[in-house]
Amino acid sequence: MRNKKVQRLEDYTRLLTNDDIQAPLWIDFRDDPALSVYPVHRHAWGEFVYAFNGVMEVNINQVNYLTPPPYGLWLPPNLHHSGLNRTSVSHATLYIHASLCQQLPQQAGILLTSPLVSAILLHLKQHPIKNTTEHLRLLHVLLDQLQYAQYVPSYLPHTNHPNLKQILNYLYENPADQSALSELAQQINTTERTLARLAQKQLGMSLNEWRQRLKVMKAMSMLSEGKTVENIALDSGYANASAFIAMFKRWMEITPDQFRKSLNC
Repeated sequence: MRNKKVQRLEDYTRLLTNDDIQAPLWIDFRDDPALSVYPVHRHAWGEFVYAFNGVMEVNINQVNYLTPPPYGLWLPPNLHHSGLNRTSVSHATLYIHASLCQQLPQQAGILLTSPLVSAILLHLKQHPIKNTTEHLRLLHVLLDQLQYAQYVPSYLPHTNHPNLKQILNYLYENPADQSALSELAQQINTTERTLARLAQKQLGMSLNEWRQRLKVMKAMSMLSEGKTVENIALDSGYANASAFIAMFKRWMEITPDQFRKSLNC
């Protein structure tokens, strides 16, 4: 069964890596099973990939990019990448001709989309008739919206700043750590305020948000390994499962158990 899944996605890759798409904007919708694999490939077109549910992992130069809603992944033209769906995933891919990519980021990254983008994608999925005036107009609205979307280099960004990198490495190895921001600042001999500003500047988010994203990422791996929610909560630094479940659902829009069940779809 696994080989059939992989072969199916390879056939899909060959179809959409060529230059046979006739329109400068083209959208495709797919429902793929858990543990489906996208082998290394590239497209002549830019791609915006958005998951309606589930989480896609795309690997570029040994860096993993995750796309939990409402984040979408932007891939410039001719970029080699591979992918893995740990869960079943329903997603849309907007293909953008290279001539229309000038106003979009020149490097891969995460785009924080507006509610309008989500609504248009859902509408197009529910009304799949292509090449109508309305359809093409909505694709151009999507392109306009993506040009103004907030760009995030990664769902879990990193930095080369020596002091902040030291803190991030520590938190990555100790996800259950509950140190206050002031205590973390003491580790690098700085103030809480300075560390907060440094994190915002280097990561594009607060250190607290980065820590929660880290917990979610690690939790997804532990859920796929079959660990109990109670044990994952403790490993993530929570005193009880309820607090952990609330945090996970806030970020993923599904509970840990729902995430685990989606692995077996």
